[in-house]
Amino acid sequence: MSGQPQLPLSAPSFGEEEAQAVADVVRSQWLTMGPVTAEFEKEFSAYVGSTHGIMASSCTAALHLAFAALGLGAGDEVIVPSLTFVATANAVAYTGATPVFADIVSVEHPLLDPAAVEAAIGPNTKAVCAVHYAGYVCDMAALRDICDRRGLALVEDAAHAPGATSPQGPAGSLGDLACFSFFSNKNLVTGEGGMVTTDDETLAKKMRLLRAHGMTATSWDRERGHASGYDVIERGYNYRPSELEAALGRVQLAKVPDLTARRRELIGMYRTAVERMPEVGVMPFTAEADAMSSCHIMPLVTPSAEAKEALRAAAAAAGIQTSVHYQPVHTFQVFQPQPALPVTEEYYAREVTLPLYPAMADADVERVLAMLAALPAPAATTGR
Repeated sequence: MSGQPQLPLSAPSFGEEEAQAVADVVRSQWLTMGPVTAEFEKEFSAYVGSTHGIMASSCTAALHLAFAALGLGAGDEVIVPSLTFVATANAVAYTGATPVFADIVSVEHPLLDPAAVEAAIGPNTKAVCAVHYAGYVCDMAALRDICDRRGLALVEDAAHAPGATSPQGPAGSLGDLACFSFFSNKNLVTGEGGMVTTDDETLAKKMRLLRAHGMTATSWDRERGHASGYDVIERGYNYRPSELEAALGRVQLAKVPDLTARRRELIGMYRTAVERMPEVGVMPFTAEADAMSSCHIMPLVTPSAEAKEALRAAAAAAGIQTSVHYQPVHTFQVFQPQPALPVTEEYYAREVTLPLYPAMADADVERVLAMLAALPAPAATTGR
């Protein structure tokens, strides 16, 4: 084992500002969804260029609210990539609808393939969910065209993508609805929590109702004397966030531009070095795309499945944490049987995620690169 400290895969960037914001909420003695949440919703939706923001207890809850607000139910289908966290597909299934998995463009461009989406559309398709994997925005112009021609809703799973943009505009403003994650390993951290953004007032109103049991008045409404009782007009959920999470979110949101700039610097360091070491693999996307990405994770596509395992073993021995993003959702038992998705499966077989977070020092990146440079040359590039 390495004598150096463990280099984590990710870490939040917190300072005294976050501690003060949380302390202020504790002193207020109002911890449940209330005025701080409302301010965070306004600030976040404005940041991503959307009219409405609806905070939820997690991105999974946000996705469920989005699909529920679209009126999905049994017999409906939603096209999703398999290269995503399982929550994307689970949230579809929560409504009674069925996720239909589509392939990615290529191992160098691991985003939902518009051609695969078009091929997967059937008579029961009601929506498409585009996942901005690693913080790189999907081809939303092509997906928007498909959805408009076919009368389908377009949802962004932007869990990786606060601060990402595209020729069409920022992530969060490109679909009918967009969902973000504020989990502890994300670019904007509140511990738990998520957000839905939309320009559609009807959808926004529906999601606000559903996230709090379908009640016509919230606890904060009653606390302020704006309501003495309430009715329940929908079978909703308890997806309310806390004021503590919203307070963290407001401070973190102000830091996102600087944190994103640092992520892009680190990705640039990785890309420049990896291009000089083709024997260890290739980085997906391009330097031009990095400049518009939120750079959530640092994926490396190794020459083969064997090379991937050798790299992960070497990293562990050097005290460097790695991961894999992601095991394809269509391979999980709960979704069987499923047809093969060859490009997604090839990507999974060869992908390794290396450390990336704003507090990384240049020396930390150099440590990872030194580990890569010391890898033995692969015997063969056998793919899977």
